[in-house]
Amino acid sequence: MGSARRRRTWTGALTLTLLLSSGCARLLGDNQPREVERDVPASYGGATGATSSTARAVARARWDEFFTDAHLTELLEEALENNQELNIQLQELIIAKSEVGARKGEYLPRLDGGVGVGVEKVGGQTSQGVSDAAHGVPEHLLDLRFGLSASWEIDVWGKLRNAAKAANARYLATVEAKNFLVTQIVAELASSYYELIALDQSLAVVERYVTLTEQGLEIVRLKKQAARATELAVQRFDAELSRSQGRRYTLERRRVLVENRINFLVGRFPQHVARGERLLDEAGIARVQTGLPAALLDNRADVRRAELGLEAAKLDVKSVKARFYPSLSLDAGLRYETFNAARLVATPESLAYNVAGGIVAPLLNRTAIKAQYQTANAIQIQAVLEFEQTLLGAYTEVVNGLASVDKLAKRYERLSAQVATLERAVEVSDVLYRSAHADYMEVLLTRRDALDAERELIETKLDRMLAMVALYRALGGGWR
Repeated sequence: MGSARRRRTWTGALTLTLLLSSGCARLLGDNQPREVERDVPASYGGATGATSSTARAVARARWDEFFTDAHLTELLEEALENNQELNIQLQELIIAKSEVGARKGEYLPRLDGGVGVGVEKVGGQTSQGVSDAAHGVPEHLLDLRFGLSASWEIDVWGKLRNAAKAANARYLATVEAKNFLVTQIVAELASSYYELIALDQSLAVVERYVTLTEQGLEIVRLKKQAARATELAVQRFDAELSRSQGRRYTLERRRVLVENRINFLVGRFPQHVARGERLLDEAGIARVQTGLPAALLDNRADVRRAELGLEAAKLDVKSVKARFYPSLSLDAGLRYETFNAARLVATPESLAYNVAGGIVAPLLNRTAIKAQYQTANAIQIQAVLEFEQTLLGAYTEVVNGLASVDKLAKRYERLSAQVATLERAVEVSDVLYRSAHADYMEVLLTRRDALDAERELIETKLDRMLAMVALYRALGGGWR
């Protein structure tokens, strides 16, 4: 008889749960969740240049293995210690970890201790007052008590446990956010460092050009005195000198700004930044090896962060959905209570206890729960889309980086040939001008072309370095 009753009870509970589940699906209407698309192409397309399908992916290289310039590695070490944004993110880790502990505590039994004291006087013309007077109960009645109380919501449907798991997933996502921030800081600092070196080199080129222009201006003045040149030639050389000097101040301004950006990333006030003096080349940076696109799921911290965010959103949906189901709770208490201080711990006269269990199910006015469920579902769909967007962006960044490295290498090769040719042309123009076989405009334009080509070559060198750094970041390197 008892077994049949229990079967009917569990059958009814199961039926109620199934009905509530089907109702939850109808609440979402057309906004139904879907599985995330994780597939990426098997390769990085036709991109060539710095690719390597052998050996390990570049993302596995630590930043101190990838960047070998001693000044840069020293700056990176200081930045990872003192950068304010990174330290703020570390506090986010502590906050997220505390949230995990708070959520876990919600599904564990709760035990509280309490002590209370009070006084009560009832009206003398009430039934209670007449009864107390008849039995000699004091008019001012003390209320003394102390003891323990316990409560426990039995997490039958996983509402509390899923909330705790979601908090843990968000904590891990915060860890990945910190890793991604490290990648960003490493890449930005390295890029700024190489830009600073490029500005030094550009300034050196402009200074050399200013010196040459000053020498040319002096020669033109002497030729004018000898009636072999005109005032127009003097003015053109003088204007070119002023133009070059103005360009120098522009470069010096940019150098100050870049230095201060580096100092800000390092977490210190503006000051001189120590750097190397050698030409920009790949000697201070490791070879880029791309590996396979599927490795982005493991190497890119932002992709892993998006994936953990999606996991947390799914758990939130389960937790909110469980609120539609009945909840089971247990409450118990053990305490001493009396109105006579002398009998406070009298056992068993002053001893009181209680044990109770209850099942509560939302039947009417579930509007708030419905709204929370619909919101959690929409956030889950957002997380799906954000993951797919992050993965697509990561793949696209790598393809763009490979194309940039490849095309910039070819551009650098052609510009190097142009610079070599124009350097020889400058020497020839000087000889011809001194022997009156070329006019001042040919000399001026040749020198200007040489200056522009050399500066363009330096900028292309810089672009190559920046492309290598960007590819390193795009592949998920820098945070290990």
